[in-house]
Amino acid sequence: MLMEKIRAKKEFGQNFLVDDSVLTRIVSCVAPAADDCILEVGPGRGALSRLLAQSGAKFLAVEWDRELLPLLKAEFATAANVEIGHGDILRVDLPLLLGSRGGGKKWKVAANLPYNISSQVLFRFMEHSALFEKLVLMLQKEVGDRLTAPPACKEYGALTVLLRLHFDIRREFIVKPGSFRPVPKVDSAVLSFLPLPEPRVEVGDEELFRRVVKGAFLQRRKTLLNSLRSSGFDDADGTLSAALTRSGIDGGRRGETLSLEEFARLTRELLAGKTLA
Repeated sequence: MLMEKIRAKKEFGQNFLVDDSVLTRIVSCVAPAADDCILEVGPGRGALSRLLAQSGAKFLAVEWDRELLPLLKAEFATAANVEIGHGDILRVDLPLLLGSRGGGKKWKVAANLPYNISSQVLFRFMEHSALFEKLVLMLQKEVGDRLTAPPACKEYGALTVLLRLHFDIRREFIVKPGSFRPVPKVDSAVLSFLPLPEPRVEVGDEELFRRVVKGAFLQRRKTLLNSLRSSGFDDADGTLSAALTRSGIDGGRRGETLSLEEFARLTRELLAGKTLA
């Protein structure tokens, strides 16, 4: 097949999945049904696409590599349920892309995400979580460890807290480097993301919440109070310290020790005290 002769491109972060047993397990996690709408991001040479499309679901694959695009379109030309499109998932208008095609249904997502853009893609999916029923994503194991980490460990960070506000996240299984071509230097992990109907906790203002969380992890060796000060929160009149006190949070703690609920409580107190920088 011409498809098999296409080499992975380093600039796209491509590592093609070639292990049939891993592909089968991913399909099992997606659980495609004939009445589903499924989006695959970065289908590559189409190994997973073929299995997902067999379900009869409305299937949309978005590929950025123009060399692969005509080969994918040719292979699925006779499949009435399949659409192959060109686009960059970081720039495409997801509501526009999926809204008109889904007929009001929520989408399942499958993706083997390039390591270099995985966090950016996760934030895009988070911003539009209402579009999705379920996401099954392959990520670098290190990122997967961060997303499922509990507070007070080195893996726990801003990404953990921000994604947990909108998703139930579960690690499904680990994928070893030998399952890919070319062979990467690290393990991967397949994770399932189930969007929540509402944010897990009330934060008052999500933009402010993100500032608080990112500020808390800006300089992990600093105390929470000093890290938030360094990130731009004004404490000249002691209002930031007062918000921490009202939240029942010791400003001498490190940011990585705070739970999602504590970050939410602090955000609400900052909002009430109007301590925006």
